[in-house]
Amino acid sequence: MDFGFTTAAYVVAAVLFILSLGGLSGQESAKRAVWYGIVGMGLAVFATLIGPGAGLWWLSIILIAAGGAIGYQLASKVEMTQMPELVAGMHALVGLAAVFVGLIAHIELGRVMAMDDATKKTLEGFAALLAKKDGVEIGILRVELFLGVFIGAVTFTGSVVAYGKLSGKLTSNATKLPGGHMLNASAAAISVLSLIWYCNTGGLLPLILMTAMALFIGYHLIMGIGGADMPVVVSMLNSYSGWAAAAIGFSLGNDLLIVVGALVGSSGAILSYIMCKAMNRSFVSVILGGFGGTTGPAMEVEGEQIAIEADGVATALDEADSVVIIPGYGMAVAQAQQNVAELTRRLRAKGKEVRFAIHPVAGRLPGHMNVLLAEAKVPYDIVLEMDEINDDFPDTDVAIVIGSNDIVNPAAQEDPNSPIAGMPVLECWKAKQVFVSKRGQGTGYSGIENPLFFKENTRMFYGDAKASLDKLLGLIE
Repeated sequence: MDFGFTTAAYVVAAVLFILSLGGLSGQESAKRAVWYGIVGMGLAVFATLIGPGAGLWWLSIILIAAGGAIGYQLASKVEMTQMPELVAGMHALVGLAAVFVGLIAHIELGRVMAMDDATKKTLEGFAALLAKKDGVEIGILRVELFLGVFIGAVTFTGSVVAYGKLSGKLTSNATKLPGGHMLNASAAAISVLSLIWYCNTGGLLPLILMTAMALFIGYHLIMGIGGADMPVVVSMLNSYSGWAAAAIGFSLGNDLLIVVGALVGSSGAILSYIMCKAMNRSFVSVILGGFGGTTGPAMEVEGEQIAIEADGVATALDEADSVVIIPGYGMAVAQAQQNVAELTRRLRAKGKEVRFAIHPVAGRLPGHMNVLLAEAKVPYDIVLEMDEINDDFPDTDVAIVIGSNDIVNPAAQEDPNSPIAGMPVLECWKAKQVFVSKRGQGTGYSGIENPLFFKENTRMFYGDAKASLDKLLGLIE
């Protein structure tokens, strides 16, 4: 099959990917957008398999089948609460693939450069592309290859650490080795020197040295970011994986890989910036591991947490005219979204105004709560973002917090030494009554105490969110 078909197929696939990305911006168009992406990827794989340089058919088919089977098993079994760590794991695989492709491209470049001109004329595929390059083009290729390996290695270890933090296998606290940022700066400086060394010699040793430094940077950067910033980290690693793919696309001369990598990289970077803005974070400080720890002694919390039973919550809801529900990661863990949706239906049937308040970083993945509520068929028009609903809390009769901590924490406004100081939060404490559904008196994933739980108008509805809502639903007909 000639190169013209492959190029045309890549153009169509690129358009489908752009449509897919655009469609994911809305809940109603997201399902269609996913199919655009599936078709685009299928077309891209097919065009690559039958395009110029195609070969090793049986090996390709075996690997595609094995990867598809593993992906199907993971997608079938993973819970919504595990989606953040699954995404981090996928990013790790993209980074590792970029490292392997870069190293193989280096080996292939060395093999082609050692050939005589007559032998070079018989080459096909990527080797033939390398054989046509002059000295300047080879220098540019080495820079592209180097960057692809560097970004891929940072993405790999960073994503592995993010997976460990999100799954609870590693501490969610910000942890740095002695020397902190100086170690990262030193590793980056060694990587830059390795680039100069590699461009001048084309040897494998500087590439290996840089890879080791990049693997360390990825590990140390993400270990230095606290649990409160992990949603930004997931988005940031998504961006890294895209830039790694784009850099390798330049090395391989693959236009579609460049386009897709640029789409993923830029969209991930934009999302990370938006989330940092929503958290009042400096984007540069977050990606350099500058947040996640306290800057001084935290403000002492006075008072006590007062518990309430299901009948007390039911009475308050029966008397209320307006209710705002704030879902968090605890709702996802308890898989209580269906119960929340049923509670919403029953309250609305009684003529009460029920709305949802969604913080940009609720859960551990951008859009986590929106997906759960959509799954439970909660109407889109009553699911509001923080900026749309925050001013309405003083006029709200009842606010129900389900498994949230940081996003409803008044310490963000009241305690300058808090790790989340300055972060915009949902001001639910301004409602007339606040009920917090929570397993126990712990501080939650990020380890930050929440003064909301001790306020006079707050009552703690202890227990598993799903079980607690089951009791509550039994009292609301």
